[in-house]
Amino acid sequence: MPTPVAEALPGQHILLSFLATQSQISLTRLYSKPSACLSLFRLLNALERQIIMNYLWLEGPVSSNTMSVWITREGQAPYKSAMETLASLQVLPAAKPGSNMLQLSPSFKKNFRLALTGGGDHMSFGAPCEKDPAGGVTVEMLDRYAANCWESILHFMVSSGTDGRASRPTKGILYLLDRSGLMAGQGAPKITSQGFQFLLTSPHAQLWTLLLQYLTITNERNIDMVEVIQFLFMLSTMQLGQEYSTEPFSTTYQSVLEDLIDYGLVYKRQPNRIYPTRLATTLTSGSSTTASSSAISSQTQTGATTSNSGTVATAGGGFIILETNYRLYAYTENPLQIAILNLFVSLRGRFSNLVTGSITRESVRKALDNGITADQIISYLVTHAHPQMHKNNPLIPITVQDQIRLWEQEKNRVQIAEGYLWKEFTASTDYNLVLDHAKSTSSVVWENEQARMFFVTPDGHIELEMLLVQQLP
Repeated sequence: MPTPVAEALPGQHILLSFLATQSQISLTRLYSKPSACLSLFRLLNALERQIIMNYLWLEGPVSSNTMSVWITREGQAPYKSAMETLASLQVLPAAKPGSNMLQLSPSFKKNFRLALTGGGDHMSFGAPCEKDPAGGVTVEMLDRYAANCWESILHFMVSSGTDGRASRPTKGILYLLDRSGLMAGQGAPKITSQGFQFLLTSPHAQLWTLLLQYLTITNERNIDMVEVIQFLFMLSTMQLGQEYSTEPFSTTYQSVLEDLIDYGLVYKRQPNRIYPTRLATTLTSGSSTTASSSAISSQTQTGATTSNSGTVATAGGGFIILETNYRLYAYTENPLQIAILNLFVSLRGRFSNLVTGSITRESVRKALDNGITADQIISYLVTHAHPQMHKNNPLIPITVQDQIRLWEQEKNRVQIAEGYLWKEFTASTDYNLVLDHAKSTSSVVWENEQARMFFVTPDGHIELEMLLVQQLP
């Protein structure tokens, strides 16, 4: 059964909602690492970061009235929302009853200052190794490695293991996919409706969806969840292309490391040496994360270049051209991208570095039947649009967008349900008696009071038959 994970508020990173559900003791332990404080700071929005910086260098508490003087009338609502977020994360705890004095959590303040100023022997940002004179590991190689590892998981999902080119993931990954509700079934797992929706989200969102599920099962494995989050935060602050030693790692870190290698977050060259990949270093990179991680999968196909700052140039990241006549051209040879397109596109031809097809009523209906929504299809087309498409306004032709949504509305107009129709009641009292009993068991699918008929589920039908037997003299 899928383990529920807290949903993120609009515009908020999903991890923040998860952390807000943790205890104050756990969060205080989390903030004992400077890298964790810096990573959390990156995930916050601009106003929340500004509030933290205003409090960071103050030695004593400040009255909330003093802070409110700085807020304009229009900024009251965003300020209140930001303060609630910081309070839920125990970064800026709410004032005690009878007091209006506020100050940062001592643990967060101390270690965030340390993260900004440097110093100490906490090793929370990793232990860099001297560069190997022989070289051998490049950023481009790490990008290819991360893309291959992550795409092998997604390719297995989209093909439900039927494609011989898709390697079977490890038992740990399969268990996580099952717990996440993305795949179901023992032995030969099949992708679920939730799994189809998962495939159309950004790689960053996909990765955090699985990582949050990973955090929910740490208790089952007797692993300290706080240490796991600290380790993820440490990886996110490491430098892409830099080699790090695993000797200072705790037992928990070593255990989690082996799992993260399977996801493509870490490349292990030697028993005690690792390289973080771009998937790891962009875990908490804020708004640019999605673009950077999305480009990883297409970099090997499009030849996108990497800048000194470590972000992939997104100019060549898009590969889809869509015309007003619903014809689609995808400039890719990537098996995963082709498999995802096949979810909602009727593919017609495949050439070297090019796939052609059309968006049809049948192909969209197939996607809708698998749980994919019209908005998700449109969002995927926008996210992966070819640079030539960016000259258009709007990016995706309005006629295509409207038609996809109309096909969705057409499907939603009629709902199919298995059950039984009860009718031909001679008296309204009999009708109401049976109907009320059916409603008490939540088995009524449809009713028409004027015609004295209603439709119930199969289980509800059995319940009603038992009722009639009891009512008979």
